[in-house]
Amino acid sequence: MSRDTVVAKRYAKALFEVASQEKVTLEVEQDLKALVEVIQGNDEIERFLTTPNISDSDKLNALNRALQGKLSQAVINTVELLVRRRRTDIFPDLLDSYVKLKGESLGMADAVVYSTYPLDEREKEAVAAEFGQVAHKVIRVNNMVDKSLLGGLKVVIGDTLYDGSLSGKLARLEKSFNDKHSR
Repeated sequence: MSRDTVVAKRYAKALFEVASQEKVTLEVEQDLKALVEVIQGNDEIERFLTTPNISDSDKLNALNRALQGKLSQAVINTVELLVRRRRTDIFPDLLDSYVKLKGESLGMADAVVYSTYPLDEREKEAVAAEFGQVAHKVIRVNNMVDKSLLGGLKVVIGDTLYDGSLSGKLARLEKSFNDKHSR
């Protein structure tokens, strides 16, 4: 785990505690997603935030004008803190950590489901139900198409990979043959 991820987790935990007290956890998550999308979608904004030659006060003034009334105060305060501490590079990790914390508090988990084609809603619901029983959580499915799978699914929940793909099964079969023949 990178140092940035550890730092982002600490900020996410503090932000989540504030959001929970103010009962705005969903709003804060949406605000963070919007902020990260804007920053990652615009090279000029990203450069502006990371350029050391621009003073923190200039960055804060510009951000306050741009963000005031558009984001919750908890997110604006976090942005200001990260600008002052020159940690604006951790926004994506902050979002990821916040989403995980929120999900854990609600008994939810996000699953990235890799398949050879886009899953329809019924298939996503079936995957969510099956892996919800395995993980003992309510699963939110994020489907990613991966043509290299040949067939089947790969599901990632947190740090756990469930590989039911055909390519994964073939790789395990090949490994077992190699293990038996190398003895």
